[in-house]
Amino acid sequence: MGYAQLVIGPAGSGKSTYCSSLYQHCETVGRTMHVVNLDPAAENFDYPVAMDIRELISLEDVMEELGLGPNGGLLYCMEHLEENLDDWLTEELDNYMDDDYLVFDCPGQIELFSHVPVLKNFVEHLQRKNFNVCAVYLLDSQKCCGLFLTAMVQLELPHINILSKMDLVTNKKDIEDFLNPEPQVLLSELNQRMAPQFSKLNKALIELVDEYNMVSFVPLDLRKESSIRYVLAQIDNCIQYGEDADVKIKDFDPEDDD
Repeated sequence: MGYAQLVIGPAGSGKSTYCSSLYQHCETVGRTMHVVNLDPAAENFDYPVAMDIRELISLEDVMEELGLGPNGGLLYCMEHLEENLDDWLTEELDNYMDDDYLVFDCPGQIELFSHVPVLKNFVEHLQRKNFNVCAVYLLDSQKCCGLFLTAMVQLELPHINILSKMDLVTNKKDIEDFLNPEPQVLLSELNQRMAPQFSKLNKALIELVDEYNMVSFVPLDLRKESSIRYVLAQIDNCIQYGEDADVKIKDFDPEDDD
């Protein structure tokens, strides 16, 4: 069984910085993790890229050859990825072991995880390949919004909501509503972003979320190793990372004690 994080969130929420910091943390503690670039417009990386969608298609080529703008071009690229799940992605995944841990750094276009089925179909493909997947939704702690609710409904995955850039927050009271979310606030956010005919469904969803404590937020301060370690532990728990691992018994040589 493989393990995967799908790192999503609006542009500028700190997804790539999160992936880079997570990779560095794992490297420090001696843990193997592979970061995958799913953004066809990305250019610079602060982490080794294990897989790169630009080997399949790039936004620059699409805009030049088809005359599309950035948004339309990005959607075209992701739909092309969707069409090549059984070819390109499967071939790339075959390079990894059953227990490998992949982190997918996704584009920041909101439609990809709220309205179109591209990422949902991508996730289902991973699950068919025996991957446990968790959605990691990053929200800028200074620009919190309720889009994570739409992503939760769309992707149907275990979900960790992370408040990023906590090192820039000067007044912690500004994010109190997100660290301790009120059901009515969440309902209001959801109703504003969905058609009126979904109001009853939204109410039932929020009641379910409230009853089972399904929505929570984890603050992330990248300056602190303890904060990164805590976030990673929450995600590992979601995808049951390490639960199937064999117990490793280290050989003991009595002569070493002399």
